[in-house]
Amino acid sequence: MVDTIISHSVEETAALGRSLASTLRRGDVLALCGDLGAGKTHFVKGLAAGLGAGDIVTSPTFTLIHEYVGGRLPLFHFDFYRLEDETEAIKIGLEEYLDGEGVCAIEWAEKFPALLPDGTRWLRFTHAAGDARKIEETSAPTA
Repeated sequence: MVDTIISHSVEETAALGRSLASTLRRGDVLALCGDLGAGKTHFVKGLAAGLGAGDIVTSPTFTLIHEYVGGRLPLFHFDFYRLEDETEAIKIGLEEYLDGEGVCAIEWAEKFPALLPDGTRWLRFTHAAGDARKIEETSAPTA
């Protein structure tokens, strides 16, 4: 992935996820940061499609985690938005997923960066003009 890309539509954001999926390996962790409606879940829809998961992808805001299996690699989609502290993330089994056989995509990962392993890929999603979104890969979480 390029350091910064501008997506002009939901479809382009999903296409970026599909493209990135082809490069992912077991144990990869993607930390997805950004405001509500910035495109994180649409990106994960593309990841799931690119990995070959046939499931309909939705935000795990209330369930905290969705598992998408059946593709080249399992995809574990987390949402930390409603979690109050690191203990809650640990209680849902985060560590086991991080050490598991699939790929983890974590929305609102910036809330608990210390829980994520070295090598985590940090992606910041921000609103741009109109329906556009800026997606930046950074070396660490940003506020």
